[in-house]
Amino acid sequence: MQQTIEATPRTVDRYPSRVDAQPHVSARADPVVYGRPDQGPLDQSVLTQYEDTGLLHFDALFGAQDLAQWTDELDRLRHDESVKSSPQAIIEPDSRDLRSIFAVHQTSDVMRRLAAHPKLLDIVEQILGGPVYVHQSRINYKGGFRGKEFYWHSDFETWHVEDGLPAMRTLSCSISLTENTPYNGPLMLIPGSHHRFVSCVGQTPADHYKASLRRQELGVPDDDSLAKLVQDFGLIAPTGPAGAVTMFECNVMHGSNSNITPMPRSNIFIVYNSLENKPVDPFCGQAPRPNHIAEREDFTPARALV
Repeated sequence: MQQTIEATPRTVDRYPSRVDAQPHVSARADPVVYGRPDQGPLDQSVLTQYEDTGLLHFDALFGAQDLAQWTDELDRLRHDESVKSSPQAIIEPDSRDLRSIFAVHQTSDVMRRLAAHPKLLDIVEQILGGPVYVHQSRINYKGGFRGKEFYWHSDFETWHVEDGLPAMRTLSCSISLTENTPYNGPLMLIPGSHHRFVSCVGQTPADHYKASLRRQELGVPDDDSLAKLVQDFGLIAPTGPAGAVTMFECNVMHGSNSNITPMPRSNIFIVYNSLENKPVDPFCGQAPRPNHIAEREDFTPARALV
């Protein structure tokens, strides 16, 4: 008698995107805050603020000594020609300037210690309700005069479709290594937009990341949905000195303008994902993106990176 082997059920896609000819907006199906006030440094009022807006901003979370280490490392990596030719490097579409360097917590001891910093993890683990690992880390260089824009997008839409993250249990930390002003292309966010999921139009091609990380044209919201989000929630652009930190929820709609000023704007991004939200097969049906862009093998808890 032949034995029947049942296939493993496919993870249900609760946030379908890039599958229909028209965009759709749906309500969030996951919590925003997973922890309690007694599990970390944030009191109930701050947790409620994050629940409502999807973001927190700190002007002075770190000291001058920490900041000097990170700035020195930023400059070292920028002037290392071997970095530009590495798979982790993304070059601006119209020049040989560095746009981003990925997986910096794996290639730099300085950045690894930053990813494990207790001042970050105490907050992140409280919000996400337990241990986390680094899903992605990168330095974004936005040089003076020609630093290109990052168009409006929800990180979760890409991480779900192309990386297979099942749920919205992920948080980004943006750490400024240069002053962020209203003029040099600061991060812009739509506070409260994380409560809605905007599905995008267009089928994901193979190896889409090779083009999208240089100039994203797929996985971006349609004009009408974006206009409605801004109408309902408004816009903010946190500014501040080098060392300022903005933490934002994975489904917050955000982007930044190009930088035509002489003043560079460089930031470190560290993306923390709950260990209870490990990636499954990408929901677009394509092969997953490389590990240096979206980790799916090394789930070392962030606190163990030191």
